[in-house]
Amino acid sequence: MSHLDILLPFALPPVAMGPDLIRAMQTPALAVLLARSQAAATQRHDAFARALPHERWLARAIGLSPDDSRDTSAPLALQAMHQRAITPESGVWFLLNPVHIHIARDHLVLTDPRRLALSDADAHTLFALAAPLFEEIGQQLVYGDAGTWFLRADGWSTLQTSTPDATCGHNIDIWMPKGPAERDWRKVQNEIQMHWHDNAVNRARESVGLNPVNSLWLWGGAQAGQRMTTTEYTAGFNLGNWRSDTMKHGANATLADIIATHTPRGLLMLDALIEPALGEDLSEWLLRFNELEATWFAPLLQALKDKSLTSCRLILTHGSAIREYSVSRTTLRKFWLKPSLKGLLQ
Repeated sequence: MSHLDILLPFALPPVAMGPDLIRAMQTPALAVLLARSQAAATQRHDAFARALPHERWLARAIGLSPDDSRDTSAPLALQAMHQRAITPESGVWFLLNPVHIHIARDHLVLTDPRRLALSDADAHTLFALAAPLFEEIGQQLVYGDAGTWFLRADGWSTLQTSTPDATCGHNIDIWMPKGPAERDWRKVQNEIQMHWHDNAVNRARESVGLNPVNSLWLWGGAQAGQRMTTTEYTAGFNLGNWRSDTMKHGANATLADIIATHTPRGLLMLDALIEPALGEDLSEWLLRFNELEATWFAPLLQALKDKSLTSCRLILTHGSAIREYSVSRTTLRKFWLKPSLKGLLQ
């Protein structure tokens, strides 16, 4: 294999805890890769942007949204629909996620949808309550899976929407959809919240300590038939919804699997750190980071040494920053550079 780009969302630790965390990390192979790489300057992103740095990077990388000058979530709905064998012929489609919105003292906070633990049966029950409310305003709701639904709303194409991960943990007010149709969205959203408020599904969830499913999150609007621009990558691995139609793909791939494809230029995403980072669970973040050493960093270093991989680039991000490290057989020869994780500090 010639080259592999590896995207590591939230691999840059929180600024205040960075020194303590890197002292606790057990990642010697990563320390070698970082110390003997060519590092690009850190790019800073608006902390209030509607998409996280890694999401914006991915959208450009796969040709989904090459121009990210408009502050909105990437048009990911069609990609997510294709993943679930749904192919819309026409219309503007949005991703719609069942979520829990926490009521804080003076504002509302979106919690991480990954932690919702919504069963398929319960999701179908809530879907059946919501679908007629959309039909009343001429919109079509389509079931994808328990955590992902799709909404056709042709008149809402200009809405600026935010990704759930960009919004998670924050006051949702400034991340809510904005545009001429925002009042229409909020009206139907409020109606759904009322229908779900005292539903048996939520009563049962609360009785066992689970958060109620009390709202929906709208984002990722895309026009059916929208074509992606070309991408430099010939294959993508572990990309989830971020798959490009022009790339070969693999899910749950190991580094050995990736190298065996002999693709000239591959893209891999390692997303294990997103959930603990959004939940500010630093102990779990550290545990998962250390696990990446054995499964990815050590094999990666060995692959560069034994020439089964020519070069790689590590793209590390945080909620408002992104930094890249380029590693090759040539840079690894700089044996006088001591292994160090200081490159993770912002």
